[in-house]
Amino acid sequence: MPAADIKGQPRAVVIGAGMGGLAAAIRLAAGGCRVTVVEAAETPGGKARSRATLAGPAAMGPTVLTLKAEVDALFALAGTTTEAEVGITRLPRLARHWWPGSGPLDLFPDREANIEAILAFAGPREAQGFARFDTAARALYDAFETPVMRAPKPDLAAIARTALRRPNLWPALLPGMTLDRWLGRFFRDPRLRQLFGRYATYVGGRPAHTPAVLSLVWQAEAQGVWAVTDGIQALAAALARAAERLGVRFHFATQARRITRQSGRVAHVETDQGHHPADIVVFNGDPRALTDGLLGEAAQSALKPPGKPSLSAWVWSFAATPEGPRAADLLHHNLFFTADPDAEFGPIGRGEMPQSPTLYLNAQDRELGPTPATERFQIILNAPANRPDHPNEDPSCHDRSFPPLARMGLTFSPPPGPEALTRPKDLAQRLPASLGAIYGASPEGALAAFRRPVARTGLPGLYLAGGGVHPGAGVPMALLSGRQAALQALQDLTSPSPSGRTAMPGGMSTASRTTAQRPSR
Repeated sequence: MPAADIKGQPRAVVIGAGMGGLAAAIRLAAGGCRVTVVEAAETPGGKARSRATLAGPAAMGPTVLTLKAEVDALFALAGTTTEAEVGITRLPRLARHWWPGSGPLDLFPDREANIEAILAFAGPREAQGFARFDTAARALYDAFETPVMRAPKPDLAAIARTALRRPNLWPALLPGMTLDRWLGRFFRDPRLRQLFGRYATYVGGRPAHTPAVLSLVWQAEAQGVWAVTDGIQALAAALARAAERLGVRFHFATQARRITRQSGRVAHVETDQGHHPADIVVFNGDPRALTDGLLGEAAQSALKPPGKPSLSAWVWSFAATPEGPRAADLLHHNLFFTADPDAEFGPIGRGEMPQSPTLYLNAQDRELGPTPATERFQIILNAPANRPDHPNEDPSCHDRSFPPLARMGLTFSPPPGPEALTRPKDLAQRLPASLGAIYGASPEGALAAFRRPVARTGLPGLYLAGGGVHPGAGVPMALLSGRQAALQALQDLTSPSPSGRTAMPGGMSTASRTTAQRPSR
């Protein structure tokens, strides 16, 4: 077993202060480890970051927070609460949706309110279809939550047993049943198929290529959406402060260079500022960085290369005054759909810029109190990852963003310039080996969800966390990945085996805080 430091504490180094890394650091520290976090950026958050504007920090990363209990649990370990550390609001509506010539349609964290809204929007047949879809998505969520989302690795045997007990799940699990085809069983209105198919993009896929089982993403959002004042990056900063209270040490603007091995397990993390002895290393970054050899040979052979990259995005982050007939109608979360989904996902599938994209618009200051005259906005267009440079990309992206919004009744004064745009190539440069993907490996394909890297790797002492590993992309999933990384590491510290195991069946194990604090014999 690894030797502890002179204080009797196992030494843990977390590479990356994204959501998964922060969750792992807090849990490892609460479990009795001496934790150091090294982060290449100057602030915590990973993909959750912001851009300074005259109206304050405008979000450049994730904006949707669901499954708030995962956040609450981390702050509780540090002896505090989420509400004491950040301004946070449960939104009364999930989002507002517009189409050219129709809308709005609001969705709510309440089944009956959604049935009424869809009844008024599209009629009784579509409202009944939504009720059946919601029931089916809830059943999938309940069936997959324990053996997949909250398990160290997907437990195929448990999934099979659940499916045998609940044959109503079988249609969604059929080979070739995509989310787009699945939605056709419930909705005839193409707008509603387009709306609920949008949840494929939440994990970086296209509706016509993503398995139907991912309709359960709807249920995660239907349980409630929270907005953080000043954005998810403010939540990351608060989690970092909570970690410091538990004794976690942060080294920002510090690039990890190499993970070394000794006696068959991790030994050190070398950085451009020095090196850190380690009994545990948690890598919170794109797994492809390891398999590409960016952190040395020892880590390179610890896992299989991930699959093809997920979608990327063009992201506008800016402050302006909204104008036009739709300006007063914005909520915190808004979607302006294209009239032709094929003109969006067809080109993306060919690695091209979408001809007619759907636009997600986060009005960061709405529904959180009085709306200021100058507001902060984020607009996201889906994009292919691994996209080569194109000299006309900025004006093309502008033309696909702001004229369509103007035609739907929304303009901005002043309009944002190219300095407000984050491109796939910018993401590729900032996130090593990601190829610009922002959701890890693609969820497209029947077994994609079961092929993601899991927390425990083939190198004893090395664990993975982040949106690129199981259970997947998104803030709550990244937090769950950090939870699994910490639990697996603490379990291995107390294991009688001389080295950490490389595979584990389904289910969840925890190490008690008492035993986890003791070094192994």
